[in-house]
Amino acid sequence: MPRDIPAFSNPIRNRRVILQTRPTGVPQTEHFSLDEVDIPVPADGEILIRNVYLSVDPAQRGWAADVANYSAPVILGGPMRALAVGQVVQSRAAGFAKGDFLYGFFGWQDYATVTPAAVLHRCTQDLPLDAFASLCGINGVTAYLALTTLGRPKAGDTLLVSTAAGSVGSFVGQIGKGLGCRTIGLTGSDEKAEICTQRFGYDVAINYRSGDLAAAVDAAA
Repeated sequence: MPRDIPAFSNPIRNRRVILQTRPTGVPQTEHFSLDEVDIPVPADGEILIRNVYLSVDPAQRGWAADVANYSAPVILGGPMRALAVGQVVQSRAAGFAKGDFLYGFFGWQDYATVTPAAVLHRCTQDLPLDAFASLCGINGVTAYLALTTLGRPKAGDTLLVSTAAGSVGSFVGQIGKGLGCRTIGLTGSDEKAEICTQRFGYDVAINYRSGDLAAAVDAAA
């Protein structure tokens, strides 16, 4: 059970980031507000969680918009939907105990009361807690499952990854390298291309906005 948690006090009130208006482009600070309310009390079948790490994910842009999506939009005036790593403060749900570390949809707030359906997995592996909001979070798992169950590359294959500097693509490149592939990343700027090779370990990274993309990919492969 991981115990390396950041030092923090336990607030006597629940601070929440509230979605005030729906962004039409990139979300800005004016689309949100911060409030404080009483710490919620769990009902029968619920868990009270103290969040330790909050996640900021590209999917939240879609959740905040009022457009057709795979999930309902975040309710205006309510806490911003978000994945988080938290610790159980009080449990009134079977199978969960005080002190358990969990990862799930707990929102941008200090405390959350949720049902077990909001929990994606338990943080029981011997890993730093923040890894469950990153490497083992939604983006890392998406990259791993998509590559290993759908793409299924073999050692010696050449792997071409779009949005290579993004939250999923950056993981795909590293997983591909671990599987023995030659990795080529596509991204939209020279700066991001450098990040792909220097930080994420891509063999080659190409700025698709410059030059002949097909020729550049052929040369890299």
